[in-house]
Amino acid sequence: MNVILILCDTLRRDHVGAYTGGRPLNECWSAEAPSWSVPTPNMDRLARRGTTFTNCWCGSTPCMPARRDIYTGRYEFLRRGWGPLEDDDLDLPRQVSGPPNRSLAWSRENGYKVSYLVTDHFHLWEQGSGNYHMGYSGFDFIRGCEADAWYTDPVDFPCPEADRLGKQERHWRNVHFTRKGDEDYFCARTVRRACDWLERNRTHEDFFLHLDIFDPHEPWDPPAELIEMFDPKGAAVDGVSASAPYAPWRDRLTADQFHNYRARYAAKVVFLDRWLGVLFDTLDRLGLWDDTLVVLTTDHGTYNGDHGRMGKLQTHQHDAVGHIPLIAAHPTLARGETRDQLVQLVDLFPTVLDVVGRPRPEGAELHGMSLLPVLADPAARTREFAVAGQFGKSVTITDGRWILHQSPVEANRPLYWYGHCLGKFIHYNLGDYADGRREVLKCASWPAPTWLSDKAEDPSELINLADARPQKLAKMQDALRATLRELGAPVEQATRLGL
Repeated sequence: MNVILILCDTLRRDHVGAYTGGRPLNECWSAEAPSWSVPTPNMDRLARRGTTFTNCWCGSTPCMPARRDIYTGRYEFLRRGWGPLEDDDLDLPRQVSGPPNRSLAWSRENGYKVSYLVTDHFHLWEQGSGNYHMGYSGFDFIRGCEADAWYTDPVDFPCPEADRLGKQERHWRNVHFTRKGDEDYFCARTVRRACDWLERNRTHEDFFLHLDIFDPHEPWDPPAELIEMFDPKGAAVDGVSASAPYAPWRDRLTADQFHNYRARYAAKVVFLDRWLGVLFDTLDRLGLWDDTLVVLTTDHGTYNGDHGRMGKLQTHQHDAVGHIPLIAAHPTLARGETRDQLVQLVDLFPTVLDVVGRPRPEGAELHGMSLLPVLADPAARTREFAVAGQFGKSVTITDGRWILHQSPVEANRPLYWYGHCLGKFIHYNLGDYADGRREVLKCASWPAPTWLSDKAEDPSELINLADARPQKLAKMQDALRATLRELGAPVEQATRLGL
């Protein structure tokens, strides 16, 4: 069977109709949300054909750490932060397609499958990651998105003043040379390239196609008419740039700017959904639903006013960031159903291998588990607890109802970065490499207390019950301590977290 994995960046669960039923967002989880509903007919179409997982949690954050979870089937954030694949990583594309620089004929004769990456995600090529594409049979990179260093022509071009001296200037310069209409947006070009690949390659048996789509990540520059669905002022709000500040919004934005940024994000989701429909139409026309598992998910969400914040990072992996959508459409299993088991991005590694008929790497200690048994049996077990976090910051654990965000002790030490690479994208003050690791000499954690919430009563995690429920806090801390031990986390993590 084939696999098509669609990984969108920064897709909030409450902006997907399968999770809201089309209701206004402020009626679904929190009164902090805007009063509009976000139409996603094509994501909903996938959900009707497939299975909606209601209890999916990210794992390592942000962008590239989440991808390393997918590529290795192991949580990265307990051992390292944002970085490239390491030399000893048994990454997913190579498990599917075999050693690099081999012919497709050799690969077929030795039981390997064709894998292909289509992406506009510049981080995959950026310093500090840069090698995630290397294991595929082939790849297609759509140039120009975000800070892609492409065009340098000394010409004038439209660019918000707030972006002139930042990395988004590159984006606006690239857009000036490449965008004439809606089909020239990077998301649209990525989907069209994937459709072209399917047209030419659909006869490969058990192929793995990975679409890594940067939308709805910033830059938030969707067509103006889509912004106007949520804000009548459209693109004409003073002081709004391509990216909202990752900060408490009341300190940085006017009410009009705040409203417009949220409208731009919603419009980005609508635009993404429109082009996913083009992909699904192609699957219809080529008859690929009959022998293909199609998975749609994201790396993490983002704060859009939740907890008074905009953007990612800054604080714990609360619901808006850590609780993510996952929809899987299997040809025969669990059509139009939901599953409540705890699942995570690390589960995609064994799932893809099982579906395309490739063995799991010998001796690999995976943190993920295949989703196929869960699709086949609503009572199948996965894990008792899901964990998530960013390297060196707080660690999240949930059983699906109760959630604990455990802050480190004040010194946030001892802490080690495992692996020979350096922290080049998100900076960490690292010591010399010795015995397979580097000491983290200084790492400030989130300025937030340990946090406990009951998601049954407080799904957006707005109320901290850590002081009011000491026995439950202790029980969740015991669970975190035991889970870290089971995952083989470095022993100093428990010390750093005060456990």
